[in-house]
Amino acid sequence: MTGTIYSGIKNIYDVRSKSGEHFECRIKGKQLREDEQSYNPLAPGDVVSFDLADSQRGFITDRHARVNRFARWNRKRGAWQTIAANLDGLLCVISATKPPFRPRFVDRVLIAAKQGGVPSSILVNKVDLGVEPWILERVEVWRSLGIEVLLCSAVSKEGISKVKDMISNRTMVLFGPSGVGKTTIINALIPGLDLVAGTLSAKSDRGRHITNFARLLDAPDSGKLVDTPGIREIHVHGIAPEELSMWFPDFDGEDGGCSFQPCSHRHEPECGVRLAVEAGRIHPDRYRSYLRMRDDLENNTQW
Repeated sequence: MTGTIYSGIKNIYDVRSKSGEHFECRIKGKQLREDEQSYNPLAPGDVVSFDLADSQRGFITDRHARVNRFARWNRKRGAWQTIAANLDGLLCVISATKPPFRPRFVDRVLIAAKQGGVPSSILVNKVDLGVEPWILERVEVWRSLGIEVLLCSAVSKEGISKVKDMISNRTMVLFGPSGVGKTTIINALIPGLDLVAGTLSAKSDRGRHITNFARLLDAPDSGKLVDTPGIREIHVHGIAPEELSMWFPDFDGEDGGCSFQPCSHRHEPECGVRLAVEAGRIHPDRYRSYLRMRDDLENNTQW
């Protein structure tokens, strides 16, 4: 039989067949574990072949080829963690405030999505609490790069209709830090689901983990959402430091004006990128985002 992974914990997977039935399945033997560099061989959205053991349980024998995947580098385990597969898009969820707006986190997610061949968009939540001008300025920078950015409030429902239109007939993964409102957004998009939402820590102004594993959810209008646990950091991996600028489309054309090649865009004289920052053609925070990533790649080669 053929089915789709909806969730998985400790080699126990919820698989839905083409007819809509759900089966509890395990990987048969050690198959699927040796052909991946990631430590989790299956993720929500994966299409698998499985044999039935009885009317409710089965054994997964094969994972079909993926169209794409969204993964993050797990520094502790030294391996890729596949979050979801076979996606129409990723929606990076960030909050305008409480917890604070984190544009450099988003920049890293955009690169990770691109590495896996997943189109990405951005959703800024909690706009009912106010949106400062510098945040809107950063939003316009992303839009100028061709990235769709939506603003919404899961509480007041402002902008939720546009999010519903985006996920209609599509499989999307929602990804972002804890506390940005992913669960509340999902409850607004899927009536009757009523997932338990977390609260912010009064001490750190950060979210508390409520969702502890990724899961695929059916949404209205034939849409599907992958709900994911909130994370605090995402690491850039698998990119040579001298190639990082290629992942910043706003650097295109500007790096050709560098007097030194290759140029790190940090201290070299007559650097086209730094001149573009000074002239306002590259946003200074995007430049700082690049510098932070480059330092991480150079100082943590073991990642």
